[in-house]
Amino acid sequence: MRHDQIAQELADVNEPIVLIYAFNATGKTRLSVAYKNATKDGDGNHAGVYFNAYSEDLFVWDNDPENEEANVQLEIRKSSLNRFHGSLTEDDIRDKLNRFRPNYRFDFIFHDNPEDGIRSVMFFHEVADSEDPSNITKVPLKISRGEERIFAWCFFLALFEVEGWADERSSHFFIDDPVSSLDDHNIFITASTIYDLIEEHHENRRIVVTTHHIGLFSILTDLLTKGEKASTFKKRTRICTLSLKNGEASLESCRNDVFLYHLRLLQVLDGAYTANEVKAYHFALLRQVLENISSFLGVGQFGYVLTQIGITDAAEVATIVNTMSHKKVYYFESDELVPDTMAIFEKVFKGVKEKYQFVLHTPAAGPAVQVPEKIGVDAPVESVKATASKAIKRSAKKAPTNRRKG
Repeated sequence: MRHDQIAQELADVNEPIVLIYAFNATGKTRLSVAYKNATKDGDGNHAGVYFNAYSEDLFVWDNDPENEEANVQLEIRKSSLNRFHGSLTEDDIRDKLNRFRPNYRFDFIFHDNPEDGIRSVMFFHEVADSEDPSNITKVPLKISRGEERIFAWCFFLALFEVEGWADERSSHFFIDDPVSSLDDHNIFITASTIYDLIEEHHENRRIVVTTHHIGLFSILTDLLTKGEKASTFKKRTRICTLSLKNGEASLESCRNDVFLYHLRLLQVLDGAYTANEVKAYHFALLRQVLENISSFLGVGQFGYVLTQIGITDAAEVATIVNTMSHKKVYYFESDELVPDTMAIFEKVFKGVKEKYQFVLHTPAAGPAVQVPEKIGVDAPVESVKATASKAIKRSAKKAPTNRRKG
């Protein structure tokens, strides 16, 4: 299914609240653009307002290298939104930022023509003169990437309330991943701002939220389906996953699924294993599962997990998993797995399931493929190691042909 088809499907659903969990590179931003096109009125006017990657791209740093960053500023590129800037004040943004407890202050710097809106934002600390404390100097600073993302999100939260923009495009809000580069604490606060937006507007407009962050997805899902006001929101919320398989995007209901990231990965792997559709790229997902488990157990290397599940040659199998999950291998080589490589996947995947007894709510897996008897759980892995080594060498030879000259 194409993204424009999924967008039309979303436009036709009955629920006013839609939460979508999507793995990276499945096209969340493309979906937001497709939804914008699918919901235009007959005159081609936008029906709703959006926060997505294009929104964040409006904010660009001017590092002032000529003056050794003495006047570093965050520039705001001109767009159709500039005409609404005149209705914004610093206090409007501070009102949204206060929940995040920023440790900086800021001023707007407007274009010479007020109708052109805000040219840039200067962030600063105030420093008092040691001899005259009443003499305060503003010292410009560059805030972190996470702080920048929070500022952009709060800027748009304030802009949503400006008369003449969000009130005229009153059909929906489409919010795509405002939590990149944020720590867990700030992700929780961001989730609460989205929940407030939903609570205020769900009766009058649709709210679509897409995210690749399982924490944000889980928090919002719990607030809307298990929280104090679940009786209001539960039946009015559609919960989905956006996935990509063989180049085709699909939107699947996951209301009864689990939402922890490692469990979702295991569900994907279990589905592929059950259907005999394990490919080379599934090693990348398997490695993420192993890393999540090892992190939970407090160890740095997932080789420890391999030992725990009964892999006798843990170091060599770890090398194979790393090799097969390396981008160059599954990009330049065929997706199909030879039997001995499949045996390694099966050995590790079944070992994880049997050792840790994860409840996945998926059909029980059967044998994925018929493999030679010599490739058993305790069999040596030299043949697979050789296969992986050959894959790396072949990919290294092919890789330069994809490089640009100059």
